[in-house]
Amino acid sequence: MKYNPDIHHRRSIRLQGYDYSQNGAYYVTLCTQNRECLFGEIVKGEMILNEYGKIVEQCWNNLPNHYDNIELDAYVIMPNHFHGIILITDNVDNVDNVGAIHELPLHESPIQSPQQRRKMLLPKIVGRFKMNSAKQINQMRNTPGISVWQRNYYEHFIRNDKSLENIRNYIINNPSEWYYDDYNPKKVKYEKQ
Repeated sequence: MKYNPDIHHRRSIRLQGYDYSQNGAYYVTLCTQNRECLFGEIVKGEMILNEYGKIVEQCWNNLPNHYDNIELDAYVIMPNHFHGIILITDNVDNVDNVGAIHELPLHESPIQSPQQRRKMLLPKIVGRFKMNSAKQINQMRNTPGISVWQRNYYEHFIRNDKSLENIRNYIINNPSEWYYDDYNPKKVKYEKQ
């Protein structure tokens, strides 16, 4: 099908004009392509990682080795999605470049040029995480070039300690709430029984 901007337009969920490299805590959620359950399973309210889930965990924990101005906080790997908190502690321009960043492009803005957007730290961090985990998973399952993650991701700037604590609790309790989770492909079946 030929590209038609009226049909194929993808709306950005990024805040226009917001500097995603500024200090603070960011809550991110990433989903697998087609919400495929790739990373393990929930057993008695606990996430049991499979070999792909362990790759995701290793790639997440490796991020501070590439960005000395970040700290990782609470995270959870679920069967078909990931939640995590990234703390950006300093504005530093000399962070690793990731190459291709798996993010939705932002609309042109008079506040930010495309060059300014490419310097944003959060998309670089998420891009590195997605790229490295997908590459390793695809090597393991011999499926080069197949999408592991959906193209975009959700992020939320955490504005205060109460919000941070609420999000941490949500992340920690996510496996025990899988039965009710909107990301759970079996949720509909459970509700009908």
